[in-house]
Amino acid sequence: MTAPKALDAPHRTPGILGPEYRTATLGILLVVTLIAFEGMSVGVVMPVIARELNALDLYGLSFSAFLIASLFMNVVAGLWSDRRGYRLPFLAGVVLFVIGMGLAGAAVSPGMFLVSRAVQGLGAGASIVALYVMIARVYPVDVRPKAFAAVSAAWVVPAMVGPAVAGTVGEHLGWRYVFYGIIPLVVPALAMLVPALRMGSPSDAEPGTGPRSRPVAMTLAATATAGGAGLLLHGADRLHTDLAPAAVETVAGLALLFYGLHRLLPPGALRFGRGLPTTVLMRGFYSAAFFGVNQFIPLALHEVKAFDPTAAGIALTTGALGWSAGSYLQSRRPGAAHRRIRLGAGCLTASILICTLCVLPGVTGWIAVPAWIVAGFGMGFGITTVSVLAMRQSPVNEQGANSAALSVSDQLGSALSVGIGGAVVNVIGHSPSEIANGFLVISGLMAAIALAATLLAGRTR
Repeated sequence: MTAPKALDAPHRTPGILGPEYRTATLGILLVVTLIAFEGMSVGVVMPVIARELNALDLYGLSFSAFLIASLFMNVVAGLWSDRRGYRLPFLAGVVLFVIGMGLAGAAVSPGMFLVSRAVQGLGAGASIVALYVMIARVYPVDVRPKAFAAVSAAWVVPAMVGPAVAGTVGEHLGWRYVFYGIIPLVVPALAMLVPALRMGSPSDAEPGTGPRSRPVAMTLAATATAGGAGLLLHGADRLHTDLAPAAVETVAGLALLFYGLHRLLPPGALRFGRGLPTTVLMRGFYSAAFFGVNQFIPLALHEVKAFDPTAAGIALTTGALGWSAGSYLQSRRPGAAHRRIRLGAGCLTASILICTLCVLPGVTGWIAVPAWIVAGFGMGFGITTVSVLAMRQSPVNEQGANSAALSVSDQLGSALSVGIGGAVVNVIGHSPSEIANGFLVISGLMAAIALAATLLAGRTR
């Protein structure tokens, strides 16, 4: 008998928290957690910010500015990372995110707060894309699934505790500290990522050669999409006060959107082509319907039912719990993807309609809690299926481009629905009864979008 050789030992996949990857993993998770916490917290304190800065007319645009800027930066940072490496896009993104948080905390006017949200969006968009590239360059192939799973899990805790923490901080210390409190936590995240930033090189991977990998064309398309969305929302917000110029703005925004999306999305998406084109658009329909109501629940409960920020945030927390449960269940139950997408959209439609009851006289605002658990479940069950199906329908050499298309559809759907919801609130008015009526109109519009997703689900086959 001879002693077993080292080569005879079974191969063991290294863990993401092993000695060689521990600091990089913790740094990545901390950055994602900070970005996620900011995203989950702002909605809770926005009613207070809007009242203090006299900016209720910019309520919807403050969310849309973040999403539109992030959409633009997703495309630009992705191209930048492919060609020059992930270091500079990541560092630029973190710097912009911190500057945006500082500007938000120091904001003394509606315009300054709106600019701060756009700067935060640029930073978050660049950081997230660069982190994904970092994972692909730093971790071995058999470790990457664990790393991406950990990144997904990093959104769960902020979604569950972020609204409650932000509500408590905003109530006792002031809303500015919701932004200021995140800034110091960036330092340890960067310190842990220093080793990862030294690894890899711009030549680790060859840039793509497909039509959606051309830097100039894609940057122009991203600019047109972001600019078109901004023009459309600004014009729609002014239609009731300055009809002619606002109508011109709205039409110009739609034209730019069509030009940009025609190049950013898979061919046939704008006419609901069967298979991948409609699957990608489903992501936007889901996000539009859910976040178009989600961002206005704290405003409705705060202004109509006199909930404090902490209580108003509970509905958002329970939505995150439902989302987690839906995501888990869809991974455990096999079945036709289009049927699961239809079921998720159906749950979302029903829950939005139930949630409208929370602003009616004589009905408790707490009905939003069970309604939003069901909405979160529909999102987790349906939108996760959409992402899995899109990758299954994508050729290997187009998976990156179609991942970006899913992100564009997601963020644009959210930005447009929240921005249009803000315009609805401005048209109807800002008194408690008017905000209740505005919430009913918004919920009706978003329920119609969710119902459309239910009807279109069959075209994802």
